[in-house]
Amino acid sequence: MSSTELDAQLRELIPRLRRFALWLTRDVHAADDLVQSTMERALSRWGSRRGEDSLRSWLFTILHRRFLDGQRSAKRHARLLGNLQEPDEPHWPSAEHMASTRATLNAFSDLSTEQRGLLLLIAVEGFSYQEAADLLDVPIGTVMSRLSRARQALRQLSEGKRPAPLLRVMK
Repeated sequence: MSSTELDAQLRELIPRLRRFALWLTRDVHAADDLVQSTMERALSRWGSRRGEDSLRSWLFTILHRRFLDGQRSAKRHARLLGNLQEPDEPHWPSAEHMASTRATLNAFSDLSTEQRGLLLLIAVEGFSYQEAADLLDVPIGTVMSRLSRARQALRQLSEGKRPAPLLRVMK
């Protein structure tokens, strides 16, 4: 692949990467930083890329893992500094000002990071279940069950209900 073809492919994927990063981070500047970090990592590790891998899957994998690494690092720093903050109360707009699409977007933003990321990969970016499983490094059955729970939580949140936390009984 020539450098101009590679450049064109990378430029084509940047808006998709940015959209995914924006939904993960919920901050424009953090999303831009994440995409830049992803591109830097991809270009610096270009030699370690397997030739048969899809460039799109590879970049999304890098972005997702960079995001998770950043989350872990932020949690460690917060714990070390003792600056744990209580999560903000969810904001529920009044019913008269809320259109159905806005309700769905608000519900989507209330999902956990993992649920939002999985729904974005499957529903928005068009990854197959197997591609998502490879990207997240989990079995395909896990992707399917997590996706089912994410869709159920999105439906409940769209209707204004808070989903009950799923608790496992450990024996």
